[in-house]
Amino acid sequence: MTALDAITDAATPTSDPMLVVRGVSKVFRRRHTEVVALDEVDLHVNRGELVCLVGASGCGKSTLLAIVAGLDEPTSGVVLVEGDQVIGPGADRGMVFQGYSLYPWKTVSQNIAFGLEVARWPRARRRARVAELLGVVGLTEFADALPKELSGGMRQRVAIARALAPQPDVLLLDEPFGALDAQTKRHMQDFLLTIWRQLGATILMVTHDVDEAVYLSSRVYVMSTRPGRIAEQVEIPFGRSRGPHVRRDPRFLDVRDELNDLLG
Repeated sequence: MTALDAITDAATPTSDPMLVVRGVSKVFRRRHTEVVALDEVDLHVNRGELVCLVGASGCGKSTLLAIVAGLDEPTSGVVLVEGDQVIGPGADRGMVFQGYSLYPWKTVSQNIAFGLEVARWPRARRRARVAELLGVVGLTEFADALPKELSGGMRQRVAIARALAPQPDVLLLDEPFGALDAQTKRHMQDFLLTIWRQLGATILMVTHDVDEAVYLSSRVYVMSTRPGRIAEQVEIPFGRSRGPHVRRDPRFLDVRDELNDLLG
């Protein structure tokens, strides 16, 4: 029996889970105190889903994402990707932060190729993958540019392409558009939807922006304030084909109000 087979409680997804978080708690211990950041968090992301995680500042969203990425360890609980337990960083998960985290001395192509070099992909295969992703993110003509020569939105496209390069099972996004102006943010949201549709990516995204969560997600998990728990799971009533009309749909407004009420 695998670790995934052992998970049998009612919250276990019955469709096709790519990512499962089960009973994850995180306690930060200081000299004389303990701070419970996460308490028995359960969630899942099915194959090909885009799921958002929302909650107030300090509720543990980014801590949870770091645990899923293998950058931190849970005090208790388990994270599984394709049934395998996460015990550290791995090529099965790609991570994008709010800060672009690009190497300033490397070109766009070199930044995208970095993870492939670490994974020792053959040079020809590496070049083909980088060329493919440059086309997907619309930056082919900027292949030899340095990050300082790009706009904020373009830099974040490079960061997403770099995370996607090793073909991860799950893409993890931590407030990826939080530092962008409103217009660029909307363009990047549509860009992410295009990536989601074209590549069939499985995505878990942390955001504090309720409108963004409703516009992008298949489902939204709402986290309570510290200690962070899943307070509610909200289904989003839209398919993959989304555009500006979705924001004017009465259902959009209803779900947005429901999420704001839950957060309030």
